[in-house]
Amino acid sequence: MTLNKETSDFYFDNSFAHHLEDFFAPSRSDSLLEPKLLKFNYSLAKELGLDLKALDSEEGLAIFSGNKIPKGAEPLAQAYSGHQFGGFSPLLGDGRALLLGEIIDKQGRRHDVQLKGSGPSPFSRGGDGKSALGPVLREYLISESMHMLGIPTTRSLAAVATGENVYRETALPGGILTRIASSHIRVGTFQFGTALGDIGKIRRLTDYCINRHYPRAADSENRYLTFFEEVCNAQAKLISRWMSVGFIHGVMNTDNMTISGETIDYGPCAFMDMYAPDTVFSSIDEKGRYAYANQPNILTWNLTRLAETLVPLVDLNQDRAVELLTVAIQNIEPIYQKYWLAEMRSKIGLSIEDPSDLELIKDLLSIMEKEGADFTLVFRRLSKALEDKDHLLLKLFKDTSDLNPWLLRWKGRLEQEENTKEVLVEIMNTVNPIYIPRNHTVEEVLTTATQQGDIKPFSDFLLVLEKPFDEINGNETYAIPGPVPDQPYQTFCGT
Repeated sequence: MTLNKETSDFYFDNSFAHHLEDFFAPSRSDSLLEPKLLKFNYSLAKELGLDLKALDSEEGLAIFSGNKIPKGAEPLAQAYSGHQFGGFSPLLGDGRALLLGEIIDKQGRRHDVQLKGSGPSPFSRGGDGKSALGPVLREYLISESMHMLGIPTTRSLAAVATGENVYRETALPGGILTRIASSHIRVGTFQFGTALGDIGKIRRLTDYCINRHYPRAADSENRYLTFFEEVCNAQAKLISRWMSVGFIHGVMNTDNMTISGETIDYGPCAFMDMYAPDTVFSSIDEKGRYAYANQPNILTWNLTRLAETLVPLVDLNQDRAVELLTVAIQNIEPIYQKYWLAEMRSKIGLSIEDPSDLELIKDLLSIMEKEGADFTLVFRRLSKALEDKDHLLLKLFKDTSDLNPWLLRWKGRLEQEENTKEVLVEIMNTVNPIYIPRNHTVEEVLTTATQQGDIKPFSDFLLVLEKPFDEINGNETYAIPGPVPDQPYQTFCGT
């Protein structure tokens, strides 16, 4: 996929628009008088095979602001349903997003190009379809951080200030995000297909997803059951990665769970500072449904909703279909546990499996919870204990009476490993980040950008997050947890 240098047009290959006409409505973006390009993701553009010079220009600004629809684009708003905090909404859809089309990168991988916050669509339900600039920059920052942490995610290609205000509780500067995704198909998309009441349409959607995301399922004995198992595997692996870095999505509704296994929608998300399994950041999650420790349970709940849509495809005998899907659902938790244990083993330097590892890891987490220790720094500084710098780890705990014997057990366990201490330190420092999007720093750079018009602190922070495992002199403040707030830290969905 390249960009025509004379016209700055993308070369689109729009399979969703051509194969799934029941799952979208044509839509257009609003026009803007004075948009401004705040961020352009050069590295992502290069990966996609785009013409950097052509896009980092007035022509690019016209595309990223929605003022120009590129040649070959077929703008549409996707339709989907969703369980939101457990309650089912039969019709949601892209109320403030516009899928321009699909492009294929240098490796032959297909990507959606979507404008988020560009104006109302047929699914806006009376809303303005706009986004405030703060949520746009938040998603840009955290999605790129997640990518650099090695976690499957949508990406951010550009952030635009619209030059207009949007009105929520108060007037806020507007913004538009250009989002790149393997696709924007969600569990909620399948729920919408079921609501259409036509098995043929569900079959067409599922076949499309198999061809686009899980082609190996096409040759299996039961392609639809295998498809479900593949989605479960991808999502279980994804959530295990979230848990390994203390990431809390905040709004794990079925319309925010992708079929591809990518993290999507960064509204009320945040990273945990001190380890507390019941941590909730979202202002609208009043009952803690999507708390950190609940994310694996919601994984199974959401995937069960996907399974319900596939019953008529898996077997003509409904009872047999339910039986097969139930077995697959029951396997989700052990698959997740396998991935999670592998992640946590690597975080404490273990590569050889031992039956005692689970207890060792859980004991450390219990000590961290009891002491309110910082999740990210504890794991990062474990490697310091192998360099005879235990004090750097111990200072993270108010009382070390439980930690000291744990360290002796851990070091004894490491003797089973074949690697030297030097190699273990190197390995641990490639899986335990030193820099994450600390909540207080995120708020500081977003406030400076949106209220003072100064994007530099945001850009500086983004540069640090692009190398989360590399401890660099001068960046110490980015690794320090913020002060404990008087009130629990809250995030907002931005709508």
